[in-house]
Amino acid sequence: MNQRLPVQGPQGDLLRLVATGRAESRAELSRLSGLAASSVSLRVEELIDAGLLAEEGAGTSRGGRRPRRLRLSPGAGVLAVADLGAHHVRLGLLDLSGEPLVVEERSCDITDGPRRTLDRIADAFDELLTEHVPPGVPLRGVGTGVPGPVDPVTLRVVTPSRMPGWNDFPVAEHLATRYDLPVLVENDANLMAAGEARWWPGTENLMVVKAGTGIGCGVIAGGRLHRGRGAAGDISHVRVRSDSSTVCACGHPDCLEAYASGAALMTALAEAGVTVTRPADIVTLVNDAVPEATSLVRHAGRRIGEVLTVLVNFFNPDVVAVGGSLSAAEPLLTSIRAAVWERCLPLATRDLEIAPARAGRDAALRGAGALLLEAALTL
Repeated sequence: MNQRLPVQGPQGDLLRLVATGRAESRAELSRLSGLAASSVSLRVEELIDAGLLAEEGAGTSRGGRRPRRLRLSPGAGVLAVADLGAHHVRLGLLDLSGEPLVVEERSCDITDGPRRTLDRIADAFDELLTEHVPPGVPLRGVGTGVPGPVDPVTLRVVTPSRMPGWNDFPVAEHLATRYDLPVLVENDANLMAAGEARWWPGTENLMVVKAGTGIGCGVIAGGRLHRGRGAAGDISHVRVRSDSSTVCACGHPDCLEAYASGAALMTALAEAGVTVTRPADIVTLVNDAVPEATSLVRHAGRRIGEVLTVLVNFFNPDVVAVGGSLSAAEPLLTSIRAAVWERCLPLATRDLEIAPARAGRDAALRGAGALLLEAALTL
């Protein structure tokens, strides 16, 4: 069953506060929303009657009688989201708080083109909904992350370097032919940043680097995802210094991705006679102390760090979190830190934390859930 969320405005604001865990009682909703207690109670009753909220047990007391605890109703609805990679897609059904209920990973070749790939994702959504969601629980929205730049207005992929046939394809419009619901289309690194941000409470300014088959970076500024015109944080095609020139998949020479991405490292290892099929295999080689892999990863980290040096000096983030399949290789993170500490201004790095990402493999799915809930409450 597909059904849009029937709330917006003040009701939507209250639902958002409960869904994101910021409020669990009527008193907290009144304090955070600025609405009168009587107005909050009226709207909460309406949300309960609509099957979106439930009230149970006793919450945390701030003095006096313990309040009744508010939570999302189990029947409030689910979100269907996907994180599309070059050779796989990670699929999830989430509750409205963004908590994964079901997660699956399936093989998927992005070079099959947008129509075939998106139809497979939609078919997989339908299968998961049939298998795991009771008939009375509605689907409230769908979303997908893609490994390329996305125009935030048209929701079309714009000149991606590793997605043949996807340029200017109407991703959202295509999914909307299957689902008359809010549709989210976002760059995968941005989704990862949105998901990672919830694991760094109190951090307003955050950069999240995704080091996998490609390289991306999402930016959280003032506690919110910063998209710019759609390419904010895209470090993959920043030019780096090199003794010998290498042409990137985008057609330009000496892009960061041409030297430091998982795809570039796999190519370099193949030329050295070491065959790997995915970036995670490179981590295994590093852990096994294979010198060719360790050296390549160390140099990749150094190059990523040199690019991040400019961004850290310019943006002054509180945290640089490094995720993606290559991030488990310790020499990568060590080399990134070394380059940033060496070249950045002392004031920019004095309180800077450069650390592994905390949200795990489902960071992009969680980020998609957070952004999709926002879209569902505003569209």
